[in-house]
Formats: sequence, structure tokens, C-alpha cells
Amino acid sequence: MQINTETTVIGFIGTGIMGRGMIGNLLKAGYRVNIYSRTKTKAEELIKEGAVWVETIPALAARSQVIITMVGTPKDVEDVYFGEGGLIKNTLSGSYLVDMTTSSPILAVKIYQTARQKGMFALDAPVSGGEAGARDALLAIMAGGDQEAFDAILPVLNKIGNKVSYRGPAGSGQNTKLCNQISIGPIMMAVCESLSYAAKNGLDPSEVLKMLEAGTASSWQLSNQGPKMLAGNFKPGFYVKHFIKDMKIAANVAQEMGLELPALNLAISRYELLASKGGEELGIQGLFTLYR
Repeated sequence: MQINTETTVIGFIGTGIMGRGMIGNLLKAGYRVNIYSRTKTKAEELIKEGAVWVETIPALAARSQVIITMVGTPKDVEDVYFGEGGLIKNTLSGSYLVDMTTSSPILAVKIYQTARQKGMFALDAPVSGGEAGARDALLAIMAGGDQEAFDAILPVLNKIGNKVSYRGPAGSGQNTKLCNQISIGPIMMAVCESLSYAAKNGLDPSEVLKMLEAGTASSWQLSNQGPKMLAGNFKPGFYVKHFIKDMKIAANVAQEMGLELPALNLAISRYELLASKGGEELGIQGLFTLYR
């Protein structure tokens, strides 16, 4: 199948914070996009921009050659792909299935194997970059599956991300994304603790932040989340509840392999404490509220 804006119709399932920006960029690129989510009201702006609302997953599958999913949890992924009205039973042979949800590597392999048996091509291609990355097409996309399927779908992925890479066989995209999440949790704790330490010692945290950015402690989280913390801006670019989900997937996979990840487990406990205090709808920089 030749994938291009003239003949290819994309189906997109999931119109949340991330999905909205990704769909918007596909529309700007000239693709025809069918969309579906459990709540139509979340899709109204996209419909105004030219996306076509479809009432069911089977209907979307029947009208699309490339289907992208960006939903919440592995359970959501399981339902979308393997439910009675799911993609595996209703997608046409020769179509491409691209799950961009951060999900289980084991589930990614199951989707790949089942899709292949039915003549479909499946990739796991989770993303990093948050709401801003989705909006501005600056996502890092890490894909697992067959190289040929990745090469075929690359023109689409290049419209929603600026760092698109093939990581290996099915499940490799998810495992790469979990490496990303394993790194972020402890770094976020360190940023919170560093800025809190500065304030407790009578230093100006904003000035300390500038110095840290200029030295070996610099990081994306420090430069981007640190100022938000100090400004009291805890608006979600990525929800705490979703971050906990991601870290727990990584912890479960590590446990099955007999790999100890104490820093990750500590980060999970801190974020779960934040969630228990009503912070699950905050952005992940909301961890700072535990330190104030």
C-alpha cells in the first residue's frame, strides 16, 4: 500500500490531550482523518477542523487504511483491539495498526502476532513530549514491529513527531518508552528536592535554577518543569494518573525479569502519595506540592 495524503485515510481512536494535537497535525498535513472516542464532546473542535466523526470502531476500521490508537491504559488498548467490536475483528487485511499508547510490551507483541495472522501490519509506537510536543509535532516516537511496516508508515509518523526511530521487533517501542519513564520519575523527585532545599536555606530558587541549568545538573525536566513548579503552574501536559500507570508497567516488567529498580519504586510511591492527596489530575510537576 502506498501511503500518501491523496489516497490514504487515517482512522484515529482517542481524542484526549495527546490525540487532539496529533490529529490536528495530520489534518494540517492534508490527510483525511476519521476519529472515534468514547466521548464525542471531546472531539467537537477536531470535527470543526475537518476530522470526520465515526460512531463505532468497526465503522472506523472499515473506512481507514491506517489506524492509530492513543488511549489511556493497557486495559483500554486490550478492549480497543480485542473486544467484540474491536480492531482485530473488524480491520481490513493489508491495513496498518499503530498503537501510540504507552502500554505493555507483552500486549504489543500479542497485537502484532494476532494482526499478522490476519494479514495486517502492527506497530507499537509510543511517544514522548507531552501536550506541547503533540501540539507542535515535536514528539519523539519510538517504534517496534517489522522494519518494512515502519518504513511504510514513516510519512505519517513524520507529520506528528520530529524524532522518529525504529527500535526493533514488536514490543521494542514500548520497552524504549518505559526506559524514558523510568528516567523521568527519579529526576522529577530530584528537581523538587533541589528547589525545596534552596528555598529552605534562604536562597532564591529561581536563581538557583538558572545556575543548575548551566551546570552538570541540567536536564529537560529541570529546565521545563522547574519554572512551572516555582510559578505554581501544575496544569497537566501529562497527567499524574497516567504517569503512575506508566511507571507501574515498567516496575511489573522489571519484576518479571528479576531486575531491581529501587529509584523507580520510590518515585511510584511518591506519586501515589500525591494522587492520594487529590493530585492525580495534576501535571507531573505537581509532585512539587508535596515539598512546599
